[in-house]
Amino acid sequence: MKLHELKYTEGSHKDATRVGRGMASGKGKTSTRGHKGQNSRSGGGVRPGFEGGQTPLYRRLPKIGFTSINQKQYIILTLSDLENLNLSNIDHKTLIEAKVIKNEKQLVKVLNNGTLTKKVNVKLNKISKQAQVIIEQLGGKVEVI
Repeated sequence: MKLHELKYTEGSHKDATRVGRGMASGKGKTSTRGHKGQNSRSGGGVRPGFEGGQTPLYRRLPKIGFTSINQKQYIILTLSDLENLNLSNIDHKTLIEAKVIKNEKQLVKVLNNGTLTKKVNVKLNKISKQAQVIIEQLGGKVEVI
């Protein structure tokens, strides 16, 4: 058997009803649409979600939440991430070279998660107070830009 020889088994496929093909077909004249009314006309019918004039569900439900258009998205780096980078100076340019961020416009914040055992100089957008204390205890410098 080849692909072009495949056929539906008997009874598994029903042909679509062809309407408007004369009175003898039993589906002629009004083509099963009935007489008059919105749904009998071409282009007739109602839009999705229309409930016959009743206030639709999308208007009955309460509107909740708010999304600020001025929201800032920070890329989070932890102290253990800084440890794994094997860099002594960490700023936007070195993070781009290490493929941590994609461009200089992205905002980066350092958080106090994990451990840091080496001296690093950090020059980023934000840093938590605890992370700043740890970096400075190890002899590093922190600059917020």
